[in-house]
Amino acid sequence: MQQTIKDILQASIDTKQQVLNSPELLKNVEQITNTIVSAFKGGNKVLFCGNGGSAADAQHLAAEFSGRFYSDRDPLPSEALHCNTSFLTAVANDYGYDVVYSRMIKGIGRKGDVLVGLSTSGNSVNIVNAMTQAKELGMITVGFTGEGGGKMKAVSDFLLDVPSKDTPRIQETHITLGHIICQLVEQKLF
Repeated sequence: MQQTIKDILQASIDTKQQVLNSPELLKNVEQITNTIVSAFKGGNKVLFCGNGGSAADAQHLAAEFSGRFYSDRDPLPSEALHCNTSFLTAVANDYGYDVVYSRMIKGIGRKGDVLVGLSTSGNSVNIVNAMTQAKELGMITVGFTGEGGGKMKAVSDFLLDVPSKDTPRIQETHITLGHIICQLVEQKLF
């Protein structure tokens, strides 16, 4: 069993090492950070969406902005779109799950806002639809995906496609990259 534990930890380390060795991914982290800083400075908000574990990561990262990260500072306007369960279940029931996020984006998204979509496959229909709707409104789209980006690649202004096809390793790296962005945004703003 201990060897299995070591193997899993090593796989997580190896995935992060690949990110560390990717100038393109590191440049994207920097660009995303600067984009989010500009959005917040401009009075815009950052919205997050995902399904399952990616929804949990979306909620976690939104809370880092709207609550606090390292420093005691003013809250930043950020929210995970799945937190309103009455909206989510009503829209899923009345229109279908594929539009739960795009419908909310249509209602509250504004030009200059940022939408961060998380999907390990990059092919979650409701996330792709939300990002498509966001682009139609003039929002900036950021995709957190696994290797290749899936369908989200085409609708992402910035893409963090973690070089892995293993869902847990992708999600672990998403939260690491998200934390890095949160830390850098907070440092730049405060």
